[in-house]
Amino acid sequence: MKYRDGIISTFALALTSLALAGVVYTDAYSQAAKAEATGVRALTEVAAGTTLASVEPALLAVAPVQVQ
Repeated sequence: MKYRDGIISTFALALTSLALAGVVYTDAYSQAAKAEATGVRALTEVAAGTTLASVEPALLAVAPVQVQ
């Protein structure tokens, strides 16, 4: 039983690694990683207060949320 579980888990790990490698080398993964990096950079700049001066005040206005 132990040997069978080990073989199955090794096979599953190899198959998962192969699938992950296939996803990483696609163009969609590259675009998603670039978009995420851009979003994190923008969030960091806003949190640091470096971009708030260049943003229009109308974009900063938030409509009040009504709780029902």
